[in-house]
Amino acid sequence: MDEEHICSDGACRTDVECQQQARLQLSEIAERIIDHCQNSPCYTHIDSEPIPAEAFVADIIDMFRELLFPGYFTREKLDPVNMRYSLGQTVSKLYDLLADLITHNIRHDCLRYHQSCSNCETRGHTIALEMMDAIPEIRQTLASDVRAAFDGDPAAKSHDEIIFSYPGIYAISVYRLAHKLFELGVPMLPRIMSEHAHSITGIDIHPGATIGSRFVIDHGTGVVIGETTRIGSNVRIYQGVTLGALSLPKDAGEKLRGKRRHPTIEDDVIIYSGATILGGDTVIGARCVVGGNVWLTQSLPADTTVMMEMPKLIIKEARRQAE
Repeated sequence: MDEEHICSDGACRTDVECQQQARLQLSEIAERIIDHCQNSPCYTHIDSEPIPAEAFVADIIDMFRELLFPGYFTREKLDPVNMRYSLGQTVSKLYDLLADLITHNIRHDCLRYHQSCSNCETRGHTIALEMMDAIPEIRQTLASDVRAAFDGDPAAKSHDEIIFSYPGIYAISVYRLAHKLFELGVPMLPRIMSEHAHSITGIDIHPGATIGSRFVIDHGTGVVIGETTRIGSNVRIYQGVTLGALSLPKDAGEKLRGKRRHPTIEDDVIIYSGATILGGDTVIGARCVVGGNVWLTQSLPADTTVMMEMPKLIIKEARRQAE
């Protein structure tokens, strides 16, 4: 071995001393970081009541999907013999975890914002039971979404392919769960669920939006659906579609919270990729077709087609280099 690769004792001692000095400085830095948390206007959540971790939220979504699509997402084989035992176990585990998360969310708001006592734990278990009881209804609506995706997509070879692999179905599944929790008055958890689906699929659906059956998001990346959006039945939208609010003032958080800001899309509408539809007074009538890259801030009567004028193409041929 070359002499340059052999570490002498002196060099090693110098390295150790440098590391020790660095760790001494690290201790001082840690104290400054901790003190800054307590003595500055930064955002912290140092409290006895934990915020639901995203890992737990991912767990409940996975368990919900096991119940919404039995046999598709279970780790073990599901057959007629073990179905009642396996799904029963999932129901029990999901209920316990869901009731605990809902309780934490309610108690978090109660303590952090000095609200009057609302029997957090009792409410948590009551809402969890209502949510579990809603699973058959949510499952039926999701089945209509899957059928609509299959009926309108010649690239889909089977319903199984759609359930397993279509990001739109994943995002819609999480939305329908989160929306029910939103309706039941659960704070924070529905939004965390929606943002988890957003991070995976690129599809951003606020849990407060109202969406009818047979809803299809084709491809999906970049889709945004705002909180007060209303969507009817049998609506299909493509990637990059925004159903959003008009430009908001700086103090919109206080002035417009809870008010209509997003459009209404009636039954049987198709909205192609890149279209932007804005405003709480904007209504897209039944059976309308909105073309790609269209920008709309006004309503359309039923049975209307709107599209961009054909753009002018400029084609330049590359010049051949002289021989």
